[in-house]
Amino acid sequence: MNQMRVDLVANRGGGPMNEACSRDLLDEYLSSDDVVYDATQIFDALSDLTRFRILGTLSLGEKSVSDLEEICSVSQSAISHQLRLLRDRGLVTARRDGRRVIYSLADEHVTTLISVGLLHAAEPVRAGEE
Repeated sequence: MNQMRVDLVANRGGGPMNEACSRDLLDEYLSSDDVVYDATQIFDALSDLTRFRILGTLSLGEKSVSDLEEICSVSQSAISHQLRLLRDRGLVTARRDGRRVIYSLADEHVTTLISVGLLHAAEPVRAGEE
């Protein structure tokens, strides 16, 4: 995903994250223990290398378990276990295609999380190249 696309996905309405609305919502969300807990569960799911790689791969398009097994170089049971956790956290969805189950990201928010995380992590690398 290019920088412009990431900015559009993350911003969705102009201005630096639509500051007034964003600050009000941030204040509201931070005051809710349930929302804060759910957010920490999402970031906990993102903190595992295999799960992050699965989400990154799914941000490029939907995949089956066998596709993910090959791309991530881990066993089918490991992929299935991680997908179950990601489904429980609301980060991926699944649909049947005959005998196969096809996985995709739950929504654009997950794409944004992955993209922003990768862009942020790559900053020191890019800064050193200049």
